[in-house]
Amino acid sequence: MQINDKSGVLEYKASEQRYDSMKYNRTGKSGVLLPAISLGLWHNFGFIDSIQNGREILRCAFDLGITHFDLANNYGPPYGSAEENFGTILKQDFKNYRDELFIATKAGYDMWPGPYGNLGSRKYLISSLDQSLKRMNLDYVDIFYHHRPDPNTPLEETMGALADIVRQGKALYVGISNYEPAETQKAATILKYLNVPFILHQARYSMFDRWIENGLLDTLEDNGVGCIAFSPLAQGMLTDKYLGGIPEGSRAAKNMSYLNSDTVNSNIEKIQKLNGIAQERGQKLSQMAVAWILRQPQVASVLLGASSANQLKENLKALDNLEFSSEELKMIDGIVG
Repeated sequence: MQINDKSGVLEYKASEQRYDSMKYNRTGKSGVLLPAISLGLWHNFGFIDSIQNGREILRCAFDLGITHFDLANNYGPPYGSAEENFGTILKQDFKNYRDELFIATKAGYDMWPGPYGNLGSRKYLISSLDQSLKRMNLDYVDIFYHHRPDPNTPLEETMGALADIVRQGKALYVGISNYEPAETQKAATILKYLNVPFILHQARYSMFDRWIENGLLDTLEDNGVGCIAFSPLAQGMLTDKYLGGIPEGSRAAKNMSYLNSDTVNSNIEKIQKLNGIAQERGQKLSQMAVAWILRQPQVASVLLGASSANQLKENLKALDNLEFSSEELKMIDGIVG
């Protein structure tokens, strides 16, 4: 993505109807309302991508009521480039709308060489957020997450760093991601003691990956913390992409680390059966998969990526039918186990 490329880009003015149709959900017991669908910038916003396409996706999202944009320090590629490009687009298109936006970033995975560019030390988290703010041209983010547990750093240090980040005015709220229930409870206890607004847990959740139902959702409920779900489409398996097998050029065909052909082949029969239920509901499989997640009262939002504005619009149609009959839920449970 060439950040100085302005070709074919007209001045942006947000739609006056942007709040007319989006559903907003309270995040735990906080004052924050998130759109039922949020936009993740993990893919399609790095330096290798098109600036015009990225801007079209962001503009489309905001025009349709998506106020929450989710980033991390190492989104790209290369690392940091999604934040840098987002900062450029923010300055050009969304400067006047900053107070309508809820912007997130994270740190916890590999970012730079050496012992201070990974995991959960105070050194890493504070340094990383300082870099992120500079890349995005922001004074603060709305929420900053610790991206994954660090087995070797005391949780008190990691949570203490999050507390100081809030007190320094660099983030309004904090969250965690990929924490198991017991770790989440301990983090919540520490942050409550420190009087820090802990409002979100970002967790992987889909029909094919239901681990958060085994204690995490209850832990979040007990602590007044909301959930935002990522990978809701199971890396594309819960779409119409694999209904007829594995297409050439797809993620599964490339046997990428997070999706391989064996995984898809073992689930194709389930995918086809789930698609049948979606058709009966008048939805695409991807739309039903998003709606199914939003049935959980603890889930404030589902995090979706998009490669185009049209793809984002299609996925937003999930909100047209969020209700499930008990029979439909039983059928889905019988398929996915």
